[in-house]
Amino acid sequence: MNDLGHDLELRLVRYFTVVAAHQHFGRAAADLHVAQPALSRQIQRLEKHLGARLLDRVPQGTRLTPAGERFLPRAQALLQAARQAELAVREQAETGRIAIGYVEDLVITAAVRELRRRYPDAEITTQYLSCRDVGALSEKRVDALIARAPLPLAADDMVTTPLYQEPRMLAVPLGHPLADRKSVTAEELAGEEAAPCAFETADWTSYRILGADVPPVERYEDKLELVASGRAIAVLPAGDRRSSLRPNLVTVPIEGAPPSQVVLVSRKGDPNPMIRNLRLAAKAVLTAPAA
Repeated sequence: MNDLGHDLELRLVRYFTVVAAHQHFGRAAADLHVAQPALSRQIQRLEKHLGARLLDRVPQGTRLTPAGERFLPRAQALLQAARQAELAVREQAETGRIAIGYVEDLVITAAVRELRRRYPDAEITTQYLSCRDVGALSEKRVDALIARAPLPLAADDMVTTPLYQEPRMLAVPLGHPLADRKSVTAEELAGEEAAPCAFETADWTSYRILGADVPPVERYEDKLELVASGRAIAVLPAGDRRSSLRPNLVTVPIEGAPPSQVVLVSRKGDPNPMIRNLRLAAKAVLTAPAA
């Protein structure tokens, strides 16, 4: 008499498929890392549950009975279905969330809104990062970072996706000799001394403070104050509107300067599919601000 009052244990089903594959209790026990007598008892439990003998012992090992031959493909399908169900749940649990970092003046609302529209059940958070927080990605405090290139991150460890480009502009105080110009050229600024920002790793990075004897500053507002006070001028991406909020500053387009590149960066090999989903959403909706 079988024990149909109890659920069929997947562990016992797996044991049976392994014995059927090896056609030998000893080899199956070694594969499963269990003792052979214990494996025999578990197979007997399964046979009792099903009310039929599944395996016969023969001099060479074991062979399937007619009942075992009928049960084997169903057992394999049952294990496969259980595995697929587990993977589906794990994928949702592990990848149904993403933390997105963004820096400086960038507005990523459109990308976040689009991602939430596409994946309404996902947990999507954002985190504003100062230029000193670029390590948040490598330290796994965020899953993806939207910022301006170049970034002081090891290229071999990161996946970088270009999103859009912006021209550059010069911010100068009212009354500066360049304030009334329709544009300036990159060559005119080539001789200026530069004080780097924390994100800067090469020429023509996103933010530069130009001028002799400029003290080191980290905060963006402190940089603008240096410019407004006449101690420096600044090279900014044209999409950065914050300088226009100060009536004592004027912005002038720069000709001949390479554009500022906005990128999405993630850790190489990160299995979280929400990163790919963010990449697709960001590329679909994030564009350079209108001039």
